[in-house]
Parts: sequence; structure tokens; C-alpha cells
Amino acid sequence: MPGKVRLPALFVGHGSPMNALGDNEYARGWRSLVQDLPRPDAVLCVSAHWQTWGTGVSAAERPDTIHDFYGFPEELYRIRYPCPGAPDLAGEVAGAISSTSVSVDPDRGLDHGAWAVILHMYPEADVPVFQLSLDASRSPAFHYSLGRELAPLRDRGVMVVGSGNIVHNLHLADMSGDGDPYDWAVAFDSLARDLIDGGRHGRLVDYVSLGPAARMSIPTNEHYLPLLYVLALQREGEPVTYVNERIALRSVSMRSLRIG
Repeated sequence: MPGKVRLPALFVGHGSPMNALGDNEYARGWRSLVQDLPRPDAVLCVSAHWQTWGTGVSAAERPDTIHDFYGFPEELYRIRYPCPGAPDLAGEVAGAISSTSVSVDPDRGLDHGAWAVILHMYPEADVPVFQLSLDASRSPAFHYSLGRELAPLRDRGVMVVGSGNIVHNLHLADMSGDGDPYDWAVAFDSLARDLIDGGRHGRLVDYVSLGPAARMSIPTNEHYLPLLYVLALQREGEPVTYVNERIALRSVSMRSLRIG
């Protein structure tokens, strides 16, 4: 589309679904990532909370708000984010990806990795949102390469948002929120920033080689993989801006970033 401004790519550390409620430091950080940007024509979200065998893209005209969690206050389950979908774009994305076949799901709604964040960025729910799933059978290198195939979207008015957490170990999380972050969580979050700043994406793709702190921080990789999609979209010389640079619950990095 001629005349379009190249949009940044975002990675959001989404943390607890409770961050969808009200106004807190994380919501303000997420809003700051988009406050000086033109309104996108659509948002493509790669979320930790849509894992599949094979790659899928959501194509609902009016995606449901999926409450894919339990044990939270009733007010959280009452939230609806009634944004439109982007079925035409979903079909185009499925057709444009050459590294793997992509199935189009006409019924898939938005999981909380998408809506609980995007509702703070675009509270009027007037920006179409669709999602790309994470193929759980594939390697981190596959996901990084697939992310590269999404690069043309940035010049077509589509903002790509990865939603997960760089450090995500819920087994060791302190739900009281009172404790200091674990040393290994701080160490890996800091290392990840250093590698991002240095453009050393290969080391982040091969995160299993980064030592014990990485293994503690990424016991399963579904929350980490969305970061790789966003890093894959970085072009030479593009700056990185960070917000929400802290560890919640001792073991969940809320670090969020904007490329471009």
C-alpha cells in the first residue's frame, strides 16, 4: 500500500490477566509504546496462549473475548473486547507464508495474551485484531524465521505484537508479590536486554545455550517465543525502546519493548 508509514513491532510482557483491569504501571507502559504512532490498520498478535500443532491464523469477523484462565475475580470474566477481526488480511498472511502451511481458523477468538494488553493500547476497540498461533512442534529457529516472513506487514499498516514474558517461571512465582526477584530471573532478563541491544539475535534463538539462568527463566518456551517473532522484524539500525523493566512475582519479567 503506497504511502503507508512503516509501523514498529512490539513485544509485551503481559504477566497476570489482572493487568486488564483498571490502570496500573504496566498498562501505562503499554500505552506509551503506541501513543506517538499513527493508528494501525490492524494488529497481528503472536501470543503465548495460542499453541497449536501446525501454524494457524485467526480469521473471525468479530472475534470472541476468550477468558482462558481460572480462579480470578468475576469482574475479569465480564470484560469483553469487541474489536473487529481481519479475515481478509488473515487469508493474505496465510497465503504469503512460504516456509510452512498455515490453516485459517474462521472461529478463533482473542486469548488474554492479546485482548488484555491491546485493550489498554486501543480502548475504543476500533482497530482490527487477528492472531498467529505458535506451532508447539517447532524449534525456536523456525519461529524466528517465520517472524521474518511477517516483515512486509509493517509497511502495510499492520502492527505486529508479540505477547509473552522473557522470564516466565510460574512454578516458582511468589503470588504474594512481596519477595525480591530471584537472582537468576534478574540475570537472564538483563542478559536478554544486552543481547537485544547488541543485535545478537542468534544467541537469543539458541537460548538453551545461555546457561542455568536461561533454563530457570524459560522452563517452557511458549511465553518466550513471541519475543523471537518481534526480534526477527528488526531492520538494521532500528532503535529499541523499553518499558516496564521489572520482575513481578519474583519470576516473571514484565519487560516490554518497541522496535522502530
